[in-house]
Amino acid sequence: MFVDIAKIKIKGGDGGAGAVAFHREKYVAAGGPDGGDGGKGGDVVFVVDDNLATLADFRYKRKYSAPNGEGGKGGRCNGKKGQDLEIKVPRGTIIREANSKAVMADMSKTERFVAAKGGKGGWGNMHFATSTRQVPRFAKPGVPGEEWEVSLELKLLADVGLVGYPSVGKSSLISVVSQAKPKIGDYHFTTLVPNLGVVSMGEGNSFVLADIPGLIEGASEGVGLGHQFLRHVERCRMLIHIVDVSGSEGRNPIDDFEKINEELKKFNPDLAERPMIVAGNKIDMAEPEQIEEFKKYVNDKGYEYYSICAPIMEGTKELMNVTWNMLKELPPIKEYDVEEIPLESLIPEDDNSFKITQEDEGYYLVEAKWFPRVLKGIDVTDYEALQYMQRVLEKSGVFDALREKGIQEGDIVSLYDIEFEYIP
Repeated sequence: MFVDIAKIKIKGGDGGAGAVAFHREKYVAAGGPDGGDGGKGGDVVFVVDDNLATLADFRYKRKYSAPNGEGGKGGRCNGKKGQDLEIKVPRGTIIREANSKAVMADMSKTERFVAAKGGKGGWGNMHFATSTRQVPRFAKPGVPGEEWEVSLELKLLADVGLVGYPSVGKSSLISVVSQAKPKIGDYHFTTLVPNLGVVSMGEGNSFVLADIPGLIEGASEGVGLGHQFLRHVERCRMLIHIVDVSGSEGRNPIDDFEKINEELKKFNPDLAERPMIVAGNKIDMAEPEQIEEFKKYVNDKGYEYYSICAPIMEGTKELMNVTWNMLKELPPIKEYDVEEIPLESLIPEDDNSFKITQEDEGYYLVEAKWFPRVLKGIDVTDYEALQYMQRVLEKSGVFDALREKGIQEGDIVSLYDIEFEYIP
């Protein structure tokens, strides 16, 4: 089954907790704290697998979690790191943050993408010994792993997309110009999934042709089958619009041409600007007057026109040559830029809770599972980064809660692996 959209939840492993332990050895008095650090949680990593062609594997499994790191041990022994969890996806998959729709990664040329980082291990109590605190009886918990709900969208990587009404000959064309073997029939919606074919142009040159299931009027609004696959046209560098120039289905070729162009424009206005060649198919069933009338109409619209009869390969070689020459002048297949995820999605209103613990006099530990998402990459030496962190803590109510607990100027606030002195 061809599945090109999925929504899943992913979570990096939690970091292991630091250990509270003290060195005990015969003849060694007051050995001191020696609790080791927790291990880092495993990452959730998306990996491209060129043997996959759909997202069908995500229909039945929707939650993916990497293993947690192990807790620290006495004797300054650190916990073991959690193993990374790899999730395989087809090349061309777009990964978006589900709420904001922001692009996190485009798995076109990127082979691996760490989508949810595992949390760092917590410090053992050996880190908290000072001249005034010689017996620290606390350690840091591990940092929670990043947690996201992501949507996966497969957009096929093809240089050229074949568009047009059902039964106009798209499958026939791709079957004679490439090694693809699509199902071909004389009824609507023979093609139920996009088909890819590699067109060889000799001397190691080739391009990828995509047979997009037939569109009909209203496809951009969900009519017929083609609307499910319009997203696959968005990657294409150019289009070949195939029209039944004979009108064998009882439709007017000019009306077909305009209606499909309108559907492409409604779905994505950029598609209306995509370079396009028009191919009039089934010329063996058309009158010369019909062909000339349609050719003139298309030429007047500014498009190049070529007559073909796909089943007997008449005109197909010339069409592919023209397509190849156009491709050499066009930019590469579109890639989607990574976008910034808005703060509203990083701190969801339905889960913005946090926990504050006063571990020792003048030392406050703040925990929240959304911290890793919001504070990842914070550079404590950068003024703007610190200003951003301060805005987050004010907006989420952390500072108000700390003041209610009686925090004083100069006290230490610990946000997992970030520590700073409180300044009112």
